[in-house]
Amino acid sequence: MIKATITIRNAKPEEFEEIGKLMVHVYSQLDGFPKETEQPDYYKMLANIGELTKKPEAELLIALSPKEKIVGGVVYFSDMQHYGSGGTATKEKNASGFRLLAVDPSARGLGIGKQLTLECIRKAKLKKNAQVVIHTTKAMQTAWKMYEKIGFKRSEDLDFMQGELPVFGFRMTF
Repeated sequence: MIKATITIRNAKPEEFEEIGKLMVHVYSQLDGFPKETEQPDYYKMLANIGELTKKPEAELLIALSPKEKIVGGVVYFSDMQHYGSGGTATKEKNASGFRLLAVDPSARGLGIGKQLTLECIRKAKLKKNAQVVIHTTKAMQTAWKMYEKIGFKRSEDLDFMQGELPVFGFRMTF
């Protein structure tokens, strides 16, 4: 498969609803991930993903296909205190993080998740932060493997439970 040229940029407010629908669709299809009936507040947060841009130093990044179709998104936090996860991650200093990475199923295998991840790392380095913190779950094995290939290391000190769901922490240090 030929890798398409993907544009990554900050989402515009008029795109927030579409990205929210993409997030809900992607996360609800993950095998072993809680369904909307099990974690309605989580899915409400996904649907309203643009609201996270109201947090200080948070950005909603999107990936666009050559035809300007939104094919992925992620929320980047240049300051972990606004990251909004469980566990101890929000206490990390000199750190950036990203959450809620999603790629449209029709665009998988094109390196979009990797490009979004690398853009978050680039932003963290520009901010002169010493590390990037992320979380994933067992249901997200494709992302888990990608993060490890890029250089993220498991950090059990960042693990937490989201209801009944174990969430696993990773960090990359510079």
